[in-house]
Amino acid sequence: MRTAKATAAAVTAVLGAGAAAVAVGRVASAAALKAPPGRPLPTEPRLTVHGTAAGQVALTRDLAALRPGTYGLSGDGSHAVVGPVLRAESHPADTVVRRLERVTHGTLEPGDKVWLTPNLHVGNPRTALGLDHADVDVPGELGALPAWFVPGARDTWVIAVHGLGTTREHPLNVLGLLHRLRFPVLSLAYRGDLGAPRSPDGLHHLGETEWRDVDAAIRYAVRYGARRVVLHGWSTGAAMALRTAVRSPVADRVSGLVLDSPVLDWESTLRALAAAHGTPGVLLPLALRAAQGRTGLHGDHTADDDADRLTAPTLVFHGPDDTVAPWVHSRRLAARRPDRVALRTVRGAPHGAMWNADPESYEESLRRFLTPLM
Repeated sequence: MRTAKATAAAVTAVLGAGAAAVAVGRVASAAALKAPPGRPLPTEPRLTVHGTAAGQVALTRDLAALRPGTYGLSGDGSHAVVGPVLRAESHPADTVVRRLERVTHGTLEPGDKVWLTPNLHVGNPRTALGLDHADVDVPGELGALPAWFVPGARDTWVIAVHGLGTTREHPLNVLGLLHRLRFPVLSLAYRGDLGAPRSPDGLHHLGETEWRDVDAAIRYAVRYGARRVVLHGWSTGAAMALRTAVRSPVADRVSGLVLDSPVLDWESTLRALAAAHGTPGVLLPLALRAAQGRTGLHGDHTADDDADRLTAPTLVFHGPDDTVAPWVHSRRLAARRPDRVALRTVRGAPHGAMWNADPESYEESLRRFLTPLM
């Protein structure tokens, strides 16, 4: 009897430990699989506003606050735009002073908690940039996908796809250039975004299923006059663009790809987000297994597979300071397909913010890439 009770207790303990491990894995994987659009990723530190003056804002001294370029500065109920670090300004040693370009809404008060974001603009193409646009619905496999359509004279459309931690406001950063080049632009909200259908399991699949919404956007564009499309994606949106270009039945319509900070290895990205969320290293394998079990993501399909099937000319913006999607995979993609892929290295930029670090260089590279595709 004692043996039976001991065995039962041992089995119960093992089952309990197994259940606990599953629970821990689910919590750890949620940093990537349930990342809410428009909210900062766990890799993005919170900064404190120490004060504002004419055209200046003082922030907590942090590597993030020292990044080169122009960024949105978001808080709970506020949004501003900050420019470069003002190194000539005198300030306490524990702060960084950046140029304050504008306060979009709300206020910046000492003590406010804020974070840098690649989203410079708030609103839609009309309210943010003064560009006429139409609110349209793209028929997707899960339901209607909201999108902004900005008309242009060309019959090559640009389909813009945001990524982790951002919304379809993110592509507004480059919309002014695309409009000057006379491209029609479709900025897409996809499954899981505000106003769009949820995935059946309520989770992000890091592009593995979401690419079908980009496929739907191509079909919509062709239906309304596009002869060809260029897919411009950021982060998981870049992963979606790449998958669409090699898997979609209408991939022959894709004349070019622009991939900004592409998530080319889901395991690396999930590990990075789970670790930034506070998951101890010994538990990261549990997060990966939980993600596999919850989403069906597996390592049997790799970026190399997509690279081998790639036919469209591709421009990749990425850099070594991306802690979410390691740029080694972009370097590998470019090395594997030098006939199709050009890599523009951007230093000092966090994930999804290659434009922010150096807008002029980014836009010139983008213009040169798009010119033969017009």
